[in-house]
Amino acid sequence: MSNKFAITIDDVRDAARILKGELARTPCLAAPKLSALTGADIVVKYETMHATGSFKERGAIVKLASLSAEERGRGVIAMSAGNHAQAVAYHAGRLGVPATIVMPDGTPLVKIENTRGYGARVILHGETLAESQTEARRIAAEEELVFVHPYDDARIMAGQGTIALEMLDEHPDLDALVIPLGGGGLGAGNAIAAKAVKPDIEIVGVEAESFASFDNAMHHRERPIGGATLAEGIAVKNVGALTLPVVQKLFSDIICVNETEIEDAINIFATYQRVMAEGAGATGLAAVLAQKERFARRKVGLILCGGNIDARMLASIMVRALERADRIVSFRVTTSDRPGILGKIATRVGELGANILEVSHGRLFIDVPAKGVSLDLTVETRDAAHARELLETLANEGYSPARLDPRGLGPVD
Repeated sequence: MSNKFAITIDDVRDAARILKGELARTPCLAAPKLSALTGADIVVKYETMHATGSFKERGAIVKLASLSAEERGRGVIAMSAGNHAQAVAYHAGRLGVPATIVMPDGTPLVKIENTRGYGARVILHGETLAESQTEARRIAAEEELVFVHPYDDARIMAGQGTIALEMLDEHPDLDALVIPLGGGGLGAGNAIAAKAVKPDIEIVGVEAESFASFDNAMHHRERPIGGATLAEGIAVKNVGALTLPVVQKLFSDIICVNETEIEDAINIFATYQRVMAEGAGATGLAAVLAQKERFARRKVGLILCGGNIDARMLASIMVRALERADRIVSFRVTTSDRPGILGKIATRVGELGANILEVSHGRLFIDVPAKGVSLDLTVETRDAAHARELLETLANEGYSPARLDPRGLGPVD
């Protein structure tokens, strides 16, 4: 690899030597269930297995190792939506280096608390990473701290690039790497490493649709950037000056995935692989699922780059997936208000093989007859066919069930 980029393959190999003994090598395993689902031969690199739950520890260790004793004494500062924050805080604490982290106001609580738990000073500032960066730069100048950029830094890029070295060492027959893109440190570092080891490997980037910063830059588009996304770890408005040339030169394409696709991929990692994937970490799988024909019958490497998802959010995503698959169904029965009717309907639902999760028993709705009662039931079924069978049977028995919108807004026509 020539010196036209900020780093070379030699820099990545130097980073690998620094990491040896400092960071455990994460598993890189075949995923037969994901392969059957996508039509590709999927291999997953589980970067969630690091102490702080993401790949960011690689770059953080390499960067901190480069600091002089005087710089370590002054301390470091970083801006991050969470994973870079935790990695810098954890390893700075381990090395006795004071750390300050500036995080956007909307950063998931689990990431904020984990960062504080590693001993860092946490400052919440701004709605976006760009606003956090401005504040971090101001504090760095004011307090003479070493700024540790999450992606636009040569040593950070080299550290992240060690993932591809490990993946190709274990799976040299990989045809493609599908890599999440935020600011580009992960993507650029691994593209440089992968192309040096295997020049014909394809590198495909993935962005959240609402933060298609690289896609805009590469294709001269001006799509709006911003908004809420499950993939907050790659919700970056400004691509890296060091990373952009790498992405432009070495990436064959960028796939933009929407929120539903990200949500589905998070759920699939949880239910098929039994691992937690945060939104950014799941985007690689989301991209392969969105473009199955492109990757069919090819050996594709996915980097599960982070698993720091809020437990409440993960639970919500999994329940929503069950609702979309009609494995959780809500419906309303309006009938005469007589003793035992609730028990009778509940017994019948059980006989039909469904499990009641919730019941609302209402008499005061004005659209219900004065001598009537409205029963809203939420039940768990085996699958969509079972849900249809349940509702059809209740209808044939005179209960006239009306499906309810999953959002709880009333009966669906």
